[in-house]
Amino acid sequence: MVSADATFIATGHCTRDPVKLMSEEGFMPGATTVGVVCKDGAILASERRYSYGTFVMSKVAKKVFKITDNIGVGCAGIIGDMQVLAREANAYMSIYRYERGRSGTVKNTAKLFASLLSSRRLFPYLAQTIIAGIDDGNPELFVLDPIGSVLGDKFAAVGTGAEIAMGVLESEYREGLSVEEAKPLILRAIRSAIARDISSGDGVDLMIITQDGIKEESEKLR
Repeated sequence: MVSADATFIATGHCTRDPVKLMSEEGFMPGATTVGVVCKDGAILASERRYSYGTFVMSKVAKKVFKITDNIGVGCAGIIGDMQVLAREANAYMSIYRYERGRSGTVKNTAKLFASLLSSRRLFPYLAQTIIAGIDDGNPELFVLDPIGSVLGDKFAAVGTGAEIAMGVLESEYREGLSVEEAKPLILRAIRSAIARDISSGDGVDLMIITQDGIKEESEKLR
């Protein structure tokens, strides 16, 4: 009898729940990616370790990507799938801006990602995503699973360290935080996840999104 795992490896056809695959060591590399809505923008952040099981493949893996001048995405999962999704979304949003004469909204981008993910539900991209940005002074955040479910929220965490990071966010997040106030909170959340999740580590990439545009920073955590 051929197992579902063997079928996936041999044919690329996912006969199992892709959300369940996200938590299985044999398929999914570890990660901790978080996002927070602030009164004057939004922040996405992810640690930089890329590992399969006990093997660290990279200590400088980028998991946050710019989609438009005011929208970004943070991911956890297979790096190749993240990169393909980000490139596709960037291309579609560029076409949208060319045809409409205006930039797409955060909600437009979330719906686009949902369509891209849902269209591949039988052969899913193995990536969880957090989309955040700001439209006319209104910051928004959406979190999506690998088959395109869209949930709006004020903060979110995905990846193998998500449960730990969410504990910090749940206890310390409050409405009306500024970007400068939220940045230390995000770093504390990821630092807590790194301390207990062996698959996360090696510093943090931050994407700070405000009405003035996107600023990217890197932090070393000790």
